[in-house]
Amino acid sequence: MALAVVIVLLVVGSLVFHFASPWYFTPLASNWGSVDFTVGITFLVCGIVFVAVNLFTAYCLVRFRHRKNHQAHYEPESKKLEGGLTAFTALGVAAMLTPGLFVWGEFVTVPDGADVVEAVGKQWHWSFRFPGDDGVLGRTDVRHMSVDNPFGMDPEDPAGQDDLLVATPVLHLPAGRPIHMLLRSTDVLHNFTVPQFRTKMDLVPGMVTYQWFTPTTVGSYELLCEELCGLAHFAMRGKVVIDEEADFETWLAALPTYAETASAPRGDPAAGQAAYAVCTACHGAQGEGNPALNAPKIAGQEPWYVKRQIRMYQQRMRGSDERDVFGMQMAPMASTLATEQMLADVAAYIETLPDEPAEDTVFGDPVRGRKLYATCAECHGRDGQGNWSTNAPRLAGMSDWYLRRQLQYFRDGVRGAHPDDLYGLQMAMMAASLRDDRAIDDVVAYINTL
Repeated sequence: MALAVVIVLLVVGSLVFHFASPWYFTPLASNWGSVDFTVGITFLVCGIVFVAVNLFTAYCLVRFRHRKNHQAHYEPESKKLEGGLTAFTALGVAAMLTPGLFVWGEFVTVPDGADVVEAVGKQWHWSFRFPGDDGVLGRTDVRHMSVDNPFGMDPEDPAGQDDLLVATPVLHLPAGRPIHMLLRSTDVLHNFTVPQFRTKMDLVPGMVTYQWFTPTTVGSYELLCEELCGLAHFAMRGKVVIDEEADFETWLAALPTYAETASAPRGDPAAGQAAYAVCTACHGAQGEGNPALNAPKIAGQEPWYVKRQIRMYQQRMRGSDERDVFGMQMAPMASTLATEQMLADVAAYIETLPDEPAEDTVFGDPVRGRKLYATCAECHGRDGQGNWSTNAPRLAGMSDWYLRRQLQYFRDGVRGAHPDDLYGLQMAMMAASLRDDRAIDDVVAYINTL
C-alpha cells in the first residue's frame, strides 16, 4: 500500500513540476516552429504513457495485494491483451515519429535562393565564410592552414579570392532570409547549435554537412557546440547576431576578402622600431618588461597575439573595467597605433627583440602546479609554447607576476567579462577551476619550469 502511495505521489509531482517549471525552451527565433510541435507531441504521448503505466502499477499493487485465503489467477498467455498492447504501442510510436519524419523531410530540403554561409569549427573556436560576388565558395584544405591562412583557403582557386572571411566567432545574419549553413570541421566532431533556432547538426571531419533556417527575430543569440569535442568543449561559444537587412549589408560590406588578407602588407620591423618608442617607456627597450610599472615582458610573444591584444584595447574590450587600473592605462597607449600597418610593424619589431626568460618572482608548489596545468596544456601546449590554432598565447618564459594577475582577473571577472571578448570568456571559464590564489601560484610556479 505504501509503495502505491509513493508511485501516485511521483506521478502528481512530475505533472506539477512539468506544468509549473520555469525551465522550458528558449523563445523561438526562426521558422522551425514545427520542431516545437513535434516535441510537444512527444511530451504528450510519453506523458500519457508515463501516467497510465504508473497509475496502473499503483492500482495493481492495491487491487492484487496479498490477502489471506486469496489465490492468484495464473494466465500464461493472453492474445487479446498482447494484441491490444501491441496496437497501443504502435499507435503511440507512430504518433511520435510521423510528424518528425515530415519535419525532417523539410529540414533536409534547402529552399531555392537561400543565402550560403559556411561555419568552420575547431578546438575551441568558430569562424565563418561568405561567398563573394561570384556566389561560389572557394576550395579549402587543412594542408593550407597556417597562422596567416586559418581557413585553409586554396590560394590557386580563383573562386575563393572574393570570399568574405569572418575570423572571429561572431556571425551576423539578416532577418527574414533563409540561410543555408554549410558546416566544416578542421579537427574533431563539433556541433552547430543555436537553441532559439531549434536546429542542430554535427560537423564531421573530412566532409561538409549542412542545415538551414530562416531567422525571424532581430537580436543576439549564443552559438554552442553540442558535441563533446575535448576538454574545453564547454567553453566553445560563439554569437549569432540577427540584423535588419540594411544593418546586415553594412556589416557584410566591411568584411575583408581572402585576396585582401592574403595580399596585406607584412610588418616592417624598421618602421615598427620608431612606433615602438612609445612602448619603450614601460615595456623596456628590449621588451623585457618592468614590474615597477606593471608592464609585462612582450619580447618572445607571437605577433598574432600582440596584434590581437592591442586591437582589444583599441576596441575597449580590454581596459574598460574600472577594476583593471593597469589596463585602463594601456588603452590610450594602444590608440597611438592608428592603422593596421602600424600595428603590424610594431608586432614585427617586437618579434626581433632578444628573448630572455623573465625573472622568477612567483614561488608556489610546481609539483602540485603540474597537475593543475594539465588543463592549461590542452590549449597552451605541454611546454607552454602557445598555439595560434587554439588562440592560446605563449606562457613559458614570460612575466610570472603578470600571469598570476591575469589569472586572478579572469577568475574574478575583471577580464573576459566584456560581451564581445569571447576568447576572454573561454579563459574565464577555465580560470574558474583555480579556486584560490595558492592554486594560481602553483600553476605559475610550474610554468616557470617550462
